[in-house]
Amino acid sequence: MKQWITLLLVLAIIGCKDKKVDLSGNAPVKPKEFVNAFPILNFPFTVADTNLAKIGDSTIISAAVLQQFVPDSAVNILVNTRKKYLVHPIGRIEKKSENYLLGKVIQNKKTLVVAFVFDKKNKFLNAKAVFENYTNDGYLHTLSINREPTFFISKEKVTTDTKQLFFSRVGWVYGSDNMFMVVMNDTNEDTKKSNEIINPIDTLPKANKLSGDYVQDKKNYISVRDGKYPNTYVFFIHFEKKKGTCVGELKGEFKMKDAKTAVYNQGGDPCVINFSFAGNDITLKEKGSCGNRRGMQCFFDDTFTKKKEAKTSKKKKLA
Repeated sequence: MKQWITLLLVLAIIGCKDKKVDLSGNAPVKPKEFVNAFPILNFPFTVADTNLAKIGDSTIISAAVLQQFVPDSAVNILVNTRKKYLVHPIGRIEKKSENYLLGKVIQNKKTLVVAFVFDKKNKFLNAKAVFENYTNDGYLHTLSINREPTFFISKEKVTTDTKQLFFSRVGWVYGSDNMFMVVMNDTNEDTKKSNEIINPIDTLPKANKLSGDYVQDKKNYISVRDGKYPNTYVFFIHFEKKKGTCVGELKGEFKMKDAKTAVYNQGGDPCVINFSFAGNDITLKEKGSCGNRRGMQCFFDDTFTKKKEAKTSKKKKLA
């Protein structure tokens, strides 16, 4: 008899441990319970607009529960918070400095795949809609996520007459400045657009000694701008090698190691680049894995020469 009682107690304890917390109501939820609702994401992860409805856990996270952990200001960017919506967990990506909770947010006919970013103490950092359901525009839309993680969003179609493939691909990563940034933008649909290089830091100040534009030509250069501190600089690299078939692009911040050397080495990012300064030249040497920022057959290994600043004309004194 005692054995049966012991067995029943053990089964009851196991049952309590396996019992899922209800996240669909208004009751307070512990941070650990909220995070654990998102299972560890398996890689490679890919979803297309054709199977978006099938992905995600059956667990329902109510708006009330989500807003216990994500501020209204962030949710308002994603959906209309005055109307009913719910979230289904898709998966969790755990990194050294932060965690990504991937969820499917549904409101009426609108469906979004959202990456919610939290620090290791479960403090909310940022959120971005990385995929959504599209109207029938003739394209196949896909989202692919790797371990880093980089969120690759693409659309493509083949014309019925010429059988030509048209595509656009954008890669997003979460940066050290708590912002999502574009690390890849490639398209063959608009020749003028694909040939236009936008320098995202061009208007930032360049008063410090090493700040300026180091160039080879219009499609191969690195811009360096003043950072928040005297020993840091913001940079943007763009290069096109092998007759434009291998492109690399990266925006970030490097820290000076001494007067002539610096390093780009952000926590959780396998991409590491060494910078060295000699005279008017800057030399890059890729040390880590920067494959998501460039083509497979080219590297961040090159030398650029500082461009002379155009002298501002002085106004003639009035006689």
